[in-house]
Amino acid sequence: MTLHAILVTLIVPPPNLILVAILGFVLLRRSPRLARWLLGGALAGMLALSLPAVAQGLLVPLEWGLPRAPPPGAPPQAVVILSAEVDHVRGPGEQVRLGPLTLQRLVAGVALARRTALPVLVSGGRVGGKHVTPIAVLMADAMRDTFGLPPRWVEARSKTTWQNAEFSAAILRPQGITSVWVVTDAWHERRALLAFRHFGLTATPAPVEWDVDAGGWLPGARAWTVSYFAFHEWIGWVDYRLRAWLAGPPPAIAASNKAA
Repeated sequence: MTLHAILVTLIVPPPNLILVAILGFVLLRRSPRLARWLLGGALAGMLALSLPAVAQGLLVPLEWGLPRAPPPGAPPQAVVILSAEVDHVRGPGEQVRLGPLTLQRLVAGVALARRTALPVLVSGGRVGGKHVTPIAVLMADAMRDTFGLPPRWVEARSKTTWQNAEFSAAILRPQGITSVWVVTDAWHERRALLAFRHFGLTATPAPVEWDVDAGGWLPGARAWTVSYFAFHEWIGWVDYRLRAWLAGPPPAIAASNKAA
């Protein structure tokens, strides 16, 4: 597990609420009042985040205000499909296969590429050891073997959404491509678009799906997963906003803007 993955586990609920509860148990004898507050807050948080309505209420605003169509003067010239997760398969050596989210993005991206007749870039590096096949390579194999539509470009170095954008732009911009469709989950689009635009690409969202069910008020384990994604994306979006503001445009982008 990478340091980034460990930090995410410690920061993003609901896993961090378990740590709060453990801290409450540790402090029961030394500081009973504080311990009760920690335990009560952790339990209340776990309950709230297990409610589908609460989880969806955290996730759906990520989709608000996203553009539904490309800007009139900059039609997309390519389709970029972002990877998500892989499933690790038992057996000799390090084996992985595309996970459900990645497969959904791949299917949506292939459909868009066929509808628009645009070339495709798949983006995603290794998840796991150095001998594991990069996700983008698995995606390219699936596009070729299953869908009969091989991608034109394979970006297989990135490990984050920020790097998805950085390395994809490094491939596309020298070829004169400055406007792209970005295929990912709707709740991930806000952060992805921010990164792609930072690296000089006009990015239009092409989400797997737009609308999310509002859910109900009966607790369920799936709501914890939705809550996790929501908090992960909000924290990531704030992080990317700060990163883009502090770093300013990359040198190549700043130079091209100055020349224009």
